[in-house]
Amino acid sequence: MSIHITKTEQETEQLGSRLARQLPDGAVVAMYGDLGAGKTAFVRGMARGMGIDCRVSSPTFTIVNEYLGPRELIHFDMYRLSGADELFEIGWEDYLNRGAVCAVEWSENVQDAFFGDEISVTIEKLDDTTRRITIEGAELC
Repeated sequence: MSIHITKTEQETEQLGSRLARQLPDGAVVAMYGDLGAGKTAFVRGMARGMGIDCRVSSPTFTIVNEYLGPRELIHFDMYRLSGADELFEIGWEDYLNRGAVCAVEWSENVQDAFFGDEISVTIEKLDDTTRRITIEGAELC
């Protein structure tokens, strides 16, 4: 487990970029944090770290956004789902089998969909701009 303090949205993105550069294809990143904590900013950084050059936004209404580049990132937002069953109904296993990196916001809503090998990222708001980011399951170099 590693704990990081970021003081700006840009620093949160940079941390996401650092993590993504060392993730293997097929990794699942389960993200936890309150509304506005910085989960999407972290995913923006992940995309940049994977060499993906496109606009990254929260898939709150679409549930899934796919970003293609040298590597593939699939960005899920589980805020509107009531459980893992709904995630499986939209093809969760098919997404996992593609070998893309999967970043899952609001993972607490679909906890039963994880197999225990996911990387956990918890983002806590300490004040308007400062975040405590705890990463479990991966060590940053």
